Amino acid sequence: QVQLVESGGGLVQAGGSLRLSCAASGRSFWSFAMGWFRQAPGKEREFVAAITRSGSSTDYANSVKGRFTISRDEARNAVYLQMNSLKPEDTAVYYCAAGIRISKSPADFGSWGQGTQVTVSS
Repeated sequence: QVQLVESGGGLVQAGGSLRLSCAASGRSFWSFAMGWFRQAPGKEREFVAAITRSGSSTDYANSVKGRFTISRDEARNAVYLQMNSLKPEDTAVYYCAAGIRISKSPADFGSWGQGTQVTVSS
C-alpha cells in the first residue's frame, strides 16, 4: 500500500487557479498510476484526471480538459493537479488515488487520500 496526503485546497473566485498536491509514502511511488477524483455534496465520486506510472500519458474528464493539468514528480514522490479557469461547478472534495493502471474508474485505485476541499465562488 501507499499512503497519500493531499494539500492545496481552498476558496477561490471563479476564473482563479489552485494547485493541489499529493504526497506519497510507503511502497515505491513509481510503481503506481495516479489519479485525481472529486466528490460534490450529494453526488457520486467522479474522475478528474490520471497519469501513468511513467508520466508519459495522461487522461482527463471532458469537463476539465484544457483547464486542469496532472503531473508527477518522482524525486518528490508527489503528484499535482494544476487547476486553472476554475468554475463554481468545480467545487468538491478532491481525492488523490494510486492504482495499478491509468483508469477513469475509482474501483481501479486501491489507495486513497483523505481529500482536500476546493470551493469556487461565483
